[in-house]
Amino acid sequence: MSVNFSTTNAPVGAQRTSKWREEPTLRELLLLVALGGVLFYVTTSVLGGWHKVVLEYGDNLAYLQSATAIRNWDFHGIDIHHFLGYPYAIAAVSRAFHLPTDLALTLVAGVACLASTFLVARLFGPWVAGYFAFTNLAWLQASFAGGSEPLAVALGLGAFASFRRGRTLWATLLAALATTVRPLTFFALIGIGIALLYRKHYAKFLSSLSLGIVIGLLYVWPLTHYFADPWLTVRSYEYSDYGAGAMSGPHGHLFGWPFHAIVVGTMVYPAVLSCSWIALVVAGVAAMFFRDYRQYARANPAEAIFAGLFLLAIFCCDYLVWARGNFMRFSIPAMPFVFFALLRWLPKDRRIFWGLGELAPVLAACSAVGIKNVFPFLR
Repeated sequence: MSVNFSTTNAPVGAQRTSKWREEPTLRELLLLVALGGVLFYVTTSVLGGWHKVVLEYGDNLAYLQSATAIRNWDFHGIDIHHFLGYPYAIAAVSRAFHLPTDLALTLVAGVACLASTFLVARLFGPWVAGYFAFTNLAWLQASFAGGSEPLAVALGLGAFASFRRGRTLWATLLAALATTVRPLTFFALIGIGIALLYRKHYAKFLSSLSLGIVIGLLYVWPLTHYFADPWLTVRSYEYSDYGAGAMSGPHGHLFGWPFHAIVVGTMVYPAVLSCSWIALVVAGVAAMFFRDYRQYARANPAEAIFAGLFLLAIFCCDYLVWARGNFMRFSIPAMPFVFFALLRWLPKDRRIFWGLGELAPVLAACSAVGIKNVFPFLR
């Protein structure tokens, strides 16, 4: 005589709980991301104007200036201090669809956010995709107010997805384009190259190296032609006055000893949220030494190399306030790997995503507007 322990015989409350613990579907995650975009737009519109937030958020004005120069192919009278991959995408979308550059800026970021969520789910599973999509306020702000991180993440993950399927040249192309958006995604190219050499795919390595060099030359040509400096956007990260003034400035170099600037910056400029996120990432790095992640790293060495080098780089960032205060933003491309390493300890309940999917975009919008501007509205 057998006993049926199926959930159909369980109490109604237990059945509902069991359903919430089922893996979220990709459609569900993308729907929540879209809902988050709507909530962010409504909240910023009520508090001060969505368009104003877009123009004032992060480096958007600089990106728009570069995108306008690229669209008109007129670089006279502008200063370039950021990598140009994002402005190129903005200019391309603006010209292709006849859109204003500020609207193209948010459209590129929003579509890249959806693509990133899709790719994280494909590469690491829906639980990791959910935590990646809804826990980082800096990610939500960059996705819905405009920022280069969503495009860099989408291109980088697209490169790894292509590499898993054996499409080496596509992987190299996407990784090279990601590098033009955020420079540290160069480690994706390093990971792909080392993986090809390790597998003794020398012909593919040479083809990928050649393609990467071509993309690099195409990127630096306008900088060389119009500014006489092919390394202009690289040097902008090393200026002695970069981040000076209220941010106390760097020590004259971009990278230093691991955790030096994070520890010193935290003592000088304490912040609970940043410290909590740093602790989460450190916990994820520790979990990468466990068996599950080591098995994943052996199967996907290019991705593991990228994650390791990228995390080491952000831990070595030597700008006091930037290393600590912008850690949530800096760590975004590595977060799929961190959450994957921590997966066994993360709660598996879709209600968390539904709660965060509705609450986090509102909090991100309030943070983008400025908390000091929220309280007068509430009064």
